Amino acid sequence: MSTQTLNSESLPIPYGKQEITNNDVQAVIDVLRSDFLTQGPLVEKFENEFSKYIGSKYAIAVNSGTAALHLSCLALGVKSGSKILTTPITFAATANSVLYCGGTVEFVDICHDDFCIDPIALEKKILSSQDKFEGIIMVDFAGHPGKINKIKEIAQKYNLWILEDACHATGGSFQDQNNKIQNCGNGFFSECAIFSFHPVKHIAAGEGGMITTNNHTIYEKVKMLRTHGIVRDEKLLKENHGGWYHEMQDLGFNYRMPDINCALGLSQLLRAEININKRRDIASFYRKHLNNPYIKLPENYNGHAYHLFIIRTQFRKQLYDYLRSFKIYTQVHYLPVYKHPYWQSLRQWPTCPNAEKYYSECLSIPMFPSLTKIQLEYIVEKLNAFSP
Repeated sequence: MSTQTLNSESLPIPYGKQEITNNDVQAVIDVLRSDFLTQGPLVEKFENEFSKYIGSKYAIAVNSGTAALHLSCLALGVKSGSKILTTPITFAATANSVLYCGGTVEFVDICHDDFCIDPIALEKKILSSQDKFEGIIMVDFAGHPGKINKIKEIAQKYNLWILEDACHATGGSFQDQNNKIQNCGNGFFSECAIFSFHPVKHIAAGEGGMITTNNHTIYEKVKMLRTHGIVRDEKLLKENHGGWYHEMQDLGFNYRMPDINCALGLSQLLRAEININKRRDIASFYRKHLNNPYIKLPENYNGHAYHLFIIRTQFRKQLYDYLRSFKIYTQVHYLPVYKHPYWQSLRQWPTCPNAEKYYSECLSIPMFPSLTKIQLEYIVEKLNAFSP
């Protein structure tokens, strides 16, 4: 296929993009004409529908994935002196959330196959350290479920909690040790999990996040912390001066998710499975048609949610610039967290060799449900023609 086949509306092609339908627009308009703009009845409805979709007992909506991480850490007891284990290959907010609570982080290297935290390296880190760790924040990176079966065994062995960062894995799944299919973030293996509704994620709500859990104590704690630590439920009040009365019982935050965003999230949730299947079809197309000796494809996994499709090449900068010249815009996910200047200023970090090798080669190529066949053919044509 030649470049002339693509019209101006088909270019440029970003690495990720939201899809907003007429139904999405109408859902937001309906809220704008209602009595609630901020936290109203659609928040609880979105929480209920999302918990059903994921398979968790509880879901708490907040205004970003970062807020979800922060509140989860607080609910799990992270404080000054807490030491938490996590992966360096993630968005900075995963590790930052521990710092927000006054805790500290140790980074654990990743696996070669799925780029998620390596259970073998995790246990070695625990055994080789004089530190007493409290918990593990694992990431279902790019949509590939992490090895949570193995991580759960380690967590139980050393009395650690698990927080699953499933921001990339809405709709992802894996097979447990009993050959049962488990949804990412359903709380079966972790104390709680978090999701993001950023525009390039599977469910685009503008901004927003969700915490899922099967633990009622965590559920109640997070609900209180997201609204300034204020309690209105008569059963939980220390005193009661009348119908107007409420109490601030903890130092909380304004992390509420508005009804406007929840309306968009609910509308998008209705076609979540359709869009997951589209992502998997795109991944299959890439696997079938990409054939370049300079490019390595990611592991093929049935339960992959394909937030990202990450290829690897020893000629990353050349390929990035080459694709950009044809208006195919790619991205790199991610620089190891400890390599960021702020994190470098904290201390000298042990090297994670697999993470650094991965970073030197990774490139996220376009992956979003509204990619057309013409766009996909164009992307594949240019990738197959690449030569350093």
